[in-house]
Amino acid sequence: MPTAPDPLVEHACELLSPLGHVVARRMFGGWGLSVDGMNLGLIAWNTLYLKANAETEPQWLMAGCRPFIYEAKGKAMRLNYFTAPEEAMESPALMQPWARLALQAAVAARAPRKKAPKKTSRRV
Repeated sequence: MPTAPDPLVEHACELLSPLGHVVARRMFGGWGLSVDGMNLGLIAWNTLYLKANAETEPQWLMAGCRPFIYEAKGKAMRLNYFTAPEEAMESPALMQPWARLALQAAVAARAPRKKAPKKTSRRV
């Protein structure tokens, strides 16, 4: 839980609690949310965003969720996080499928990447 009470942070932690103990930490003027050391959400501009990846992104888009976009050095930058559907913000039960998608993306991001085989140069 956050050190200073923040109603949205507390609500987000409650919504995500079926996944396990949610840790909220201050991050870049907002909050980072994690479970078991895996980052699965963030709160910025008074909005909850949940982690996505290429595999889960279509589900977020089909539900009308908005991507996390911020401006840096005059350019729009996009991270793999999306808003949750509005109705999911009402209860942990409604949030559960979206929280599981975020956890799926977090687990995939944590998995070791397969290394490409080394190219060997042949001398003829």
